Amino acid sequence: MRFGRRFAVALGALLATAPGWAGEALSPHDVARLRTVTEVALSPDGRQVAYVLEVPRDPLTDEDGRAWAELHLVDAKGESRAYIAGEVNVSRIAWTPDGELAFLAEREGDETKCLYTIAPDGGEARRRVAHDTDLREYSFSPDGSAVAFLAKKAEDEERKDEAEKGFDREIFEEEWRPVEVWIQDLETDDAEPRRLDLPGSASALSWSPADDRLALALAPTSLIDDHYMRRQVHVVTVDGGEIVSRVEHEAKLGEVAWSPDGRRLAMISGTDVHDPKEGRLFLVDPANGSFTEAVPGYMGHVAAIAWDDSGDLLFLGDEGVETTLNRIPAAGGRHREIAARDAGVWRGLSPARAADAIALPGDSPHHPTEVFLLESPESGSDRPRRLTDSNPWLAERALGEQELVRFHARDGLELEGLLVQPLERDGDEPVPLVMMVHGGPESHHRNGWLTNYSRPAQILAGRGFASFYTNYRGSTGRGVEFSKTSQGDPAGKEFDDLVDAVDHLIEIGLVDCERVGVTGGSYGGYATAWSSTYYTDRFAAGVMFVGISNEISKIGTSDIPNELYLVHQRHWPWDDWKLHLERSPIYYVEQARTPLLILHGKKDTRVFPGQSMELYRFLTTLGRTPVRLVLYPEEGHGNRRAASRLDYTLRLVRWMEHYLNGPGGAPPPKELSYEEPMMEVAE
Repeated sequence: MRFGRRFAVALGALLATAPGWAGEALSPHDVARLRTVTEVALSPDGRQVAYVLEVPRDPLTDEDGRAWAELHLVDAKGESRAYIAGEVNVSRIAWTPDGELAFLAEREGDETKCLYTIAPDGGEARRRVAHDTDLREYSFSPDGSAVAFLAKKAEDEERKDEAEKGFDREIFEEEWRPVEVWIQDLETDDAEPRRLDLPGSASALSWSPADDRLALALAPTSLIDDHYMRRQVHVVTVDGGEIVSRVEHEAKLGEVAWSPDGRRLAMISGTDVHDPKEGRLFLVDPANGSFTEAVPGYMGHVAAIAWDDSGDLLFLGDEGVETTLNRIPAAGGRHREIAARDAGVWRGLSPARAADAIALPGDSPHHPTEVFLLESPESGSDRPRRLTDSNPWLAERALGEQELVRFHARDGLELEGLLVQPLERDGDEPVPLVMMVHGGPESHHRNGWLTNYSRPAQILAGRGFASFYTNYRGSTGRGVEFSKTSQGDPAGKEFDDLVDAVDHLIEIGLVDCERVGVTGGSYGGYATAWSSTYYTDRFAAGVMFVGISNEISKIGTSDIPNELYLVHQRHWPWDDWKLHLERSPIYYVEQARTPLLILHGKKDTRVFPGQSMELYRFLTTLGRTPVRLVLYPEEGHGNRRAASRLDYTLRLVRWMEHYLNGPGGAPPPKELSYEEPMMEVAE
């Protein structure tokens, strides 16, 4: 492999400290200001959709931090207005039984996140519930006279006093505080909330629409490993918290939802404790906890569920790179698709209680997530209508064409990936490629909007790069069996699939074999480290984010050791020390020649920053390949703050430019220029 790279003539000269962004292509600062719909809630009459709009901060002028989350309302004609906007963080939106909008927020004067309601025709929001700690979830009684909510147990006052005196020791994983269930009377002034005495830590709260029962999930502790692997659905009484039934099903758990008559529960769960992803749909008898699978043998993954007012069960299904919207009749029978497959990629669903309409947050290769509405069958169309345009300026940008590509791995397995083409190509001249690897591996790429701060495909398209998003074996969207194919074989055939994808793109004449880069975060960071060491002869540049380098120390420092064992590795390090060592990128550092940029949040508990530090130290000690480590002090497992996101994007794009199009050799300067003005956002 050589480090020197020719400039792409059509792209112009590379700047020394930061790339120059040409023409109407998407720029890093464009990506930094993209607005995204994150939640939708359709009004009972189906005429209005409440939604949460994520509004990024300007990293050049605003105080640094996460994006703001505003509450907006849009009608069926597409006329949208902001209800709670500005420097706010709204979440968990819902319609109350009497037709008001409810949401969680910490507003001026609040010390914690509280429950608010606001009339749909405007006015001032009313605070309905405040608590010692942040509210996490809530659910109203059928008549709206009370609300159940979840909040973490408050810190012990004596312990707080000790800490203030300097006795601030932490007893690792023994000082967890459970998430508790509370009932608040909303009709009596100054009524004190009542706590239900339940074992463990609660989540997935839902009040029966027919009576005074709650469905919720309980885990033994509030530790993340228990939340992932040991939650079980319980039905309890509102009056005394008596456990009516428990669903004896050991697997990852997703959404839980009551039928309108309260006679059934639907839940998304795994098939067994080794299923890497909650993606099966089960119907539960809340009286005794018995359950049956609603769509047995489903060759996809159920992503979201909701009951409509008629008693039909709706679900979103991830099938390959598409999502489908499906209906299961209340009377039983097979599910059927009710929306066109090519209409969008759906991220959730919200049916109206008294109208045959469904609100959907959806995206496409042309825009991030927006609000869509699927109206009654009488409308004559199975295509949801787009109601919002949160980034109107995006129409002025040129985007690389996005397409589905199928290819075969070396063992004959057919795989899928999504290709983003460069905006310009010099005839049939092969182009540089960046492989974008998803994490998990229990995740997958959908054929929607693929560009974000850490996977900037459309930015790279404007620089003449192709990007490829491979759904390698172990990905979701193709049923349980496929999602288990990588278990017990870390960095084995799953990462061979990435190289086979590259070979396919080379064989069809698109990609220059000498100019292939790779990037990804978490498990995708593991793939990047592996590609930059074990497969170093195939990749000319790597950008590793919160990734794994040592399979032995990884399980000893992560907050999810049981999840790693049960659904990924299927054996502990002490079962086979040699295997874990040989599936660690650090084992191959002596042969590494791929220039590697490593980035990591210092507060990451999922993949401890030591994983990046180990690989960096080994590579710098050997001194055989360019390497740089960038740590983000206030970030965890993925960047959330505006400044660190922009910094990340700029560094990734410059690294790929430098080693795939530029001079190569020593790393580019460590300094960056952030001062490209952000354009005004059209309202």
